[in-house]
Amino acid sequence: MTQVSMTVNGESVSGDVEDRTLLVEFLRETLELTGTHVGCDTSQCGACVVHVDGKAVKSCTIFAAEAEGAEVQTIEGEAAPDGTLSTLQQAFQDNHGLQCGFCTPGMVMSAKALLAENPKPTEAEIRAYLSGNLCRCTGYHNIVKAIMAASGQDVSSIAAE
Repeated sequence: MTQVSMTVNGESVSGDVEDRTLLVEFLRETLELTGTHVGCDTSQCGACVVHVDGKAVKSCTIFAAEAEGAEVQTIEGEAAPDGTLSTLQQAFQDNHGLQCGFCTPGMVMSAKALLAENPKPTEAEIRAYLSGNLCRCTGYHNIVKAIMAASGQDVSSIAAE
């Protein structure tokens, strides 16, 4: 067992993990932060995206011990303490950017990273950036609208698929 310590959503946390424990397992099973989803077990779907030291990472691709001392942000840390949704989360809700909701945490965390890099992305840039995130329900149309809306752009020009 290895002791790991990190800051998750602004709180210092620690725990004992086996060396093979993935970050997603540590978040879900040890810290009980179940908003980060495991969708494919092969790092193909993006449902497990979190931010590690400000960068979007598929948390099923790194060991918890690799996040030692890191700043980790999960979907649970996106809303305000009183439950008020972030601008991006609200845009997903307002633009129906979710259906079953399984991919939504990973989509929101990926979109947050995109908007940090590119505050006014085009529709094509959003679609390219999200190519590592799979959604089985929405066809991405409303997800793209939500991200554009969160960036302050007009979404009326986005053609329905």
